[in-house]
Amino acid sequence: MNNRKVPDKWQSNVKAVKAVQVAFDMDEKVQQEIRKAAVDASLSPSDQIRMILGLPVHKKPKRPRLTVSLSPDDYQLLGEKYGIEPSMQLEIKRKLMDELIDFVNDKQI
Repeated sequence: MNNRKVPDKWQSNVKAVKAVQVAFDMDEKVQQEIRKAAVDASLSPSDQIRMILGLPVHKKPKRPRLTVSLSPDDYQLLGEKYGIEPSMQLEIKRKLMDELIDFVNDKQI
């Protein structure tokens, strides 16, 4: 058995390490409705499920952000699309953000 003490700076993560993720295989309509409710409440789907189940939910959102995984091939395609060298990933990210903002602005017209 390992009796080493967890460093103080990691103490707040001990509970998270002990948590177990549960996945639900449900009808697509049920999943969509939960996701829609989460968006309407500015919650993650996980927090929406916790609310439905009557479990505590963190009041303050954790760094709300959108993510996408981009492969080297994706950077190549996006570099060509924007006329930027694929190695200039920060500049490509700026162009992506502009495009996403334009998408939202066009939806609101």
